[in-house]
Amino acid sequence: MSLSVAERKILAEAWCQKAKGKLDQVIVHVGCMSLKDSQELARHAEQIGADGIAAIAPSFFKPSTADTLRTFLYEVTSVAPTVPFYYYHLPDFTGVKVLGRDVLEGIEKLIPSFRGLKFTGNDLMDFGQCVSHSQPHWSVLYGVDEQLLAALVMGAQGAVGSTYNYMGCHVNKLISAFEKGDLNQARAIQFKMQELISYAKKLGFDLGVNKQLMNELSGLSLGPPRLPVMPCPYTHALSIAQKYHSIFPEC
Repeated sequence: MSLSVAERKILAEAWCQKAKGKLDQVIVHVGCMSLKDSQELARHAEQIGADGIAAIAPSFFKPSTADTLRTFLYEVTSVAPTVPFYYYHLPDFTGVKVLGRDVLEGIEKLIPSFRGLKFTGNDLMDFGQCVSHSQPHWSVLYGVDEQLLAALVMGAQGAVGSTYNYMGCHVNKLISAFEKGDLNQARAIQFKMQELISYAKKLGFDLGVNKQLMNELSGLSLGPPRLPVMPCPYTHALSIAQKYHSIFPEC
């Protein structure tokens, strides 16, 4: 959200190009404060061959009802009507306190390309209602990393999370254990993830810290965050990285 439209186009093009033969799909996020900017990014995503598009609710002038939000999402998708669309439910960041279940009500009649949502929130009742009212061809993904196992029990079909940039292999093991019915193993991995995130939060776990952790644990130079997100003290990231290696000595 801190990137310009031009920068987001460059980023999307690079991902679509590099993903060929490596990733099953690339879903490009096109949400913006401006409807026109969102439409421009949606058109561009279609042109570069993205497998899907997603959008969060605008967060300055906020939609106050599910109907208003659905109408906004419809306008975004109307310029790329054949590209699968996913709603990105992120109420703590957007401040849009509309239940995900209410947004899904009748959404496929309005947006035929709708294929699911990423639910990033702690309201597991709302999440469960999204799952129970979803269609077989939809994907319901969960985005609160420290609560993934609970979401899997509720019926999540996958996960998207920032810490998966460095804990992805462990998350795959958690999901695999759950699918095999090995809840003890799945819980053990989830508890380890919670231990790391809890430790990081005590030091001040924000976006700047998370990005620096990606630098440290991936070995890639990803650059600093952009204002107003501040870079984190190097000692904080190093301490969390050391904690990570003590909790997850393998992978």
